[in-house]
Amino acid sequence: MQLARLERRPELDALRGLFLVWMTLTHLPTRFSDFVNSPIGFVSSAEGFVFVSAFLVGRLYMRDQIQDESGVRTKLWKRSLKVYGYHLLMLALAFTLAGAYAMHTRKAAIYNLLNFYLAHPVVAVAGSALLLYCPPLLDILPMYVIFLFLTPLILSSAVRFRWSTVVTGSVLIWTMAQFGLRDVVHNWIVGVTHLKIPLQETGAFNLFAWQLVWIVGLWLGSRTATQKDAFGRIPGWLAGLCSAACLFFIGIRWGWLGPHLTESALGLQLDKWHIGPLRVINLVTFSVVGYWLRRHLLRVVAIEPFLTLGKASLRAFCAHVVFVFVGLALLARDIGQDVGAPPEQLHGLAALVLLVATFTGLILVASHEVRKRNAARSARVAVPGPAAPIAEADMTAGAD
Repeated sequence: MQLARLERRPELDALRGLFLVWMTLTHLPTRFSDFVNSPIGFVSSAEGFVFVSAFLVGRLYMRDQIQDESGVRTKLWKRSLKVYGYHLLMLALAFTLAGAYAMHTRKAAIYNLLNFYLAHPVVAVAGSALLLYCPPLLDILPMYVIFLFLTPLILSSAVRFRWSTVVTGSVLIWTMAQFGLRDVVHNWIVGVTHLKIPLQETGAFNLFAWQLVWIVGLWLGSRTATQKDAFGRIPGWLAGLCSAACLFFIGIRWGWLGPHLTESALGLQLDKWHIGPLRVINLVTFSVVGYWLRRHLLRVVAIEPFLTLGKASLRAFCAHVVFVFVGLALLARDIGQDVGAPPEQLHGLAALVLLVATFTGLILVASHEVRKRNAARSARVAVPGPAAPIAEADMTAGAD
């Protein structure tokens, strides 16, 4: 199959950078987390980050999948191994530095994150290496590792059986996830491994539900790589209907629609970790409206520092976790003092210094990585021989 040259889309990196900034503000223990935690309905930075990452992977590798299946499998498995290495590094920092600090100071914010590890260190270390034990803040990378590792199989199935079959299967798995598939699989894994890790310690994300976000991202990204006009024009009536739905969910999020239409009343229907049915509707309608307004939104999004952060999102993500742990370590509440109390936050100068230090650090980490990649690319160009198109090389470099 002869495919047209893939155009560079830097706005995709910018979107991922935007979601990373959003995620960082949500995780840092400051007043800003109250305002950025799902402010526009039941759409969070995590869904956006996972979706855009999958979109980029589908866009970059579907073309190669058609022509070189074994090569794609090797590249993606190497990529998943690299992310796994970063995950192990983050665990090492958490289990040593953060763990020692938690034991010494007995500060609730840090101690509660690692309480299972502190109580059962051997089981926790073995389980974390197998991606079974995932402490809070350290549960996104394991999900990303698993999804990346399975992506060659997904792309291969799409080529052989069409995307409609793959997406239908994904919806079926998501449906079973709403009825306890994760519990069944968890009990089976505990029986096989004899690692008695409670379900709540395996990470907040229900992978059987979140795979739907990843696979839809792969599908739509693949369409842009293999079809000239991947997406048609959004009719005005559909955009209006989706806009009304988004306003409805914003009203639920902020409690404007009465006691029967609230987040707590609807419960699992809007649940983030299980991607409940109503949350799926909110995500779809929000995506339609975002695509309809893309020309206006891109003027706001496709700027620095979002572009740089998106190109080095893996390292920037890891750096953001380090700064979040630092922020949690600055909180004063001890174990036992947080029972029934609202989440503790930093205020005033301490919060300002943490925010400035965090985003300065993220930008420095991302900028260094981008400069290093640019230098390596320049060195490759200087060597005589065939070279990949600059547009594709740039996008591949940014596919963290």
